[in-house]
Formats: sequence, C-alpha cells, structure tokens
Amino acid sequence: MFRRDQLFALVFVFALFGAPLFAQKAERGKGRRPVRVEVFAPEKNYRVGVGGRGWFVDLAIEYDAPLRATGFNGFQLTGPGAHNNIPPFPGTFSVGKDDRLPGLVVLLSTTRLGAGPGQNLANLFNLTGITNLEEGKTELWDTWIVGAPFFGVNTQSTLYVAVVDDLNGDGIYNDAPDVVPDSNGDGTIDERDLEALGLASKVEKVMFFINP
Repeated sequence: MFRRDQLFALVFVFALFGAPLFAQKAERGKGRRPVRVEVFAPEKNYRVGVGGRGWFVDLAIEYDAPLRATGFNGFQLTGPGAHNNIPPFPGTFSVGKDDRLPGLVVLLSTTRLGAGPGQNLANLFNLTGITNLEEGKTELWDTWIVGAPFFGVNTQSTLYVAVVDDLNGDGIYNDAPDVVPDSNGDGTIDERDLEALGLASKVEKVMFFINP
C-alpha cells in the first residue's frame, strides 16, 4: 500500500506530466487536425446573390504551422479580365489549384466550369492575406466574389472546402489537385471524395440557395 506522502507525490507527477499528455491524446481522439477552416459566407440555408452573381465565398483558414508550411506564397488581389495577375498583389484568376494558396480545395456542386462538380475553384479567389501570424501558428483569410452565373440560378447548391494534407512529404500544404476525382465511383463528388485525397482539415460543407 502507498503511504499518504507517496500518493501525494504520484498525484503531483501526474498533474505535471501525465495530465497534459492525457489531454493531448483526448484532443487527438476528438479528430483535431492541424488545419481548421471556417466558412463565413455563404451561410447555411441563406439565399445569396441576384441572378446567380454578386455573392461571396469567404473563408478563414487556421494552421498549426509556420507561414512557410501553409503553402501561401504571396498576397492576392485579382479578378477576371484586366484584373488578372496585375500589381500590387498579382494572382492568376482561373479554375484549378490556387497559385497563392496551393493546398486549398473549393468545390460547388452546381458548377458549370471546367470538369464540373469535381473542379477545384480555389484559383478564382480574389483576395488573400494574413490575419494572424504567431510562432508555429498562421491564420489566412480568403475571399471570392462570384461575378457570373456559372454556378446556377434559382437553385440549391452545396459548397465543400478543405485543405489537402502534405501528400508529397515536403513539409508544405501545397498538394491540392486541379480536379477532385470520383474516388468511389458513385457519380457524385462530395466530402467522401475529398477525404479520399488525404486531408489536413475537416471538410466544411454548406448548403445554400442561389437566387434568381
């Protein structure tokens, strides 16, 4: 049997060393991932835009990683036509993997662009910048104003957003595909197909309505 002083010592040691480790294991058990995505717009069940345009996709992405590891490689202020890839913050404007944030995948179930619902739309984002930068922690904001009715009019749509894991092992989240394949062959591109890629974040899913 332990004496009282030995029990107190054991409790102290657990509080000092064991409890933090236990908490870390519990946190991992909850499915915490090194990247977290928050979707500010569109909001669930909201009715957005007019005539299929003039609505936003607005994100915050928080990494448990320094800036270099996020894949972010420059501020961005871009858009179609004359706004494409010009100073002061050039970025290309097209479908596919984002040239400024190359780990991000953004899908819309009703897209008419490129490869359809599996087409990564991340490179259509207009505005990208740093909203928090600490040692070992980075937050980026990414915003897109939809300027044309390429995603349906008077229709329900679903947004999927995620950050792909470091698939090639270079220590950088820069491995998003241009197109997400139908991994299970069910004819639908959804969160299961995103998870099949290998993700650093959970999949954020928002169902909303695009106004006539």
